[in-house]
Amino acid sequence: MRKTFEQLFETLSGHARDVSFQVHFWDGVKKSYGTGEPQFILTLATKRSAEHILESGSLGFGEEYMAGDIQVEGDFVQLLRFGADSAFLNLPIGLKAKLAIKHLRQASLNTLSRSTKHVAHHYDRGNDFYKLWLDESMAYSCAYFRYENDTLEQAQQQKYEHICRKLQLKAGETLIDIGCGWGGMLIYAAKHYGVRGVGCTLSKEQVEYAVDLVKRQGLAKEISIVFEDYRKIEGTFDKFVSIGMFEHVGKQFIPTFMEKVKSILNPGGIGLLHTIGQELPVPGDPWTLKYIFPGGYIPPLDEIVRTMCEAKLIPTDVENLRPHYARTVEEWSARFEVHAKKIEAMYDASFVRMWRMFLSGCVANFRYGDMRLYHVLFTNGLNNTMPLTREHLYR
Repeated sequence: MRKTFEQLFETLSGHARDVSFQVHFWDGVKKSYGTGEPQFILTLATKRSAEHILESGSLGFGEEYMAGDIQVEGDFVQLLRFGADSAFLNLPIGLKAKLAIKHLRQASLNTLSRSTKHVAHHYDRGNDFYKLWLDESMAYSCAYFRYENDTLEQAQQQKYEHICRKLQLKAGETLIDIGCGWGGMLIYAAKHYGVRGVGCTLSKEQVEYAVDLVKRQGLAKEISIVFEDYRKIEGTFDKFVSIGMFEHVGKQFIPTFMEKVKSILNPGGIGLLHTIGQELPVPGDPWTLKYIFPGGYIPPLDEIVRTMCEAKLIPTDVENLRPHYARTVEEWSARFEVHAKKIEAMYDASFVRMWRMFLSGCVANFRYGDMRLYHVLFTNGLNNTMPLTREHLYR
């Protein structure tokens, strides 16, 4: 079995020649790959943990790392670069694991009854947990770095401003925010652009936090935060935004989402979809589905645009902010590590390893893989008043 891993690491090393590393096997054998000092050392502590990887691929790797039977010293991101490599992803896994993964994906279908449970699994970990490593506005989505020395706090405010300019918000307009999180976008839009907004989320923790924050900001008459599924939102609005929620819709319900947007956005109204996307329709990673984002689905750009058009929504502009998300998650990851001991006391060591792997994996995928962050601007039917250029975004 060790020979199988040695061949695998030889292949992976050949695909990323700038990565040097060591692997310490359960039987005491140590192998070096690449040239120069190792950027990380991977220890497969037991033969059983190695067998689990061969049986279950990335799911097995993640579970063994969470259990502590796989250890990583050094740059975890450089190791997780290999997670996007076809040589690793295409490892032949056992029939039992295939059936388990198939069941996992079927159980991730985002029906009305399941969606609340799926959202709670990730977002109701506790507001105190997220406060430790998010920015002051509690933005849990890609920031917008205009300059190299921007802080995360500055970059998240710049993200809100960038979106407001794209939406061409005006005082007195109504804005619906689907998946409003802790309320940062709506508060920024109300303060700086004088809009009236409604936000919805299926996280009870987010609703509790956002409602209290809106009151403390003196914006209770301008902003409403509701605990509601997007499929049940009623009324019509001048502008639409959804930031980092579309990844939770699920492939089967993308047409439903677009039809709902069509029904609540006024004719000619402008909307912006801020979402993670990928280049090819690759099935969701089973470890992420099981432990991080049950019900998650990352759509390719062509699927987003096609289903928009089928709902008679007209895409007008697409921006790819991939480098911004890599840097955003690097900031989150660094803050997470500062508070790792505190988080371990709040939960346990396995929880810390799970989130460390998730955040490091996100950095790897946005830096080196095929993960993208798309801003898709669109209108509900024709809008002949849209600016002819993008100059209004950068003045």
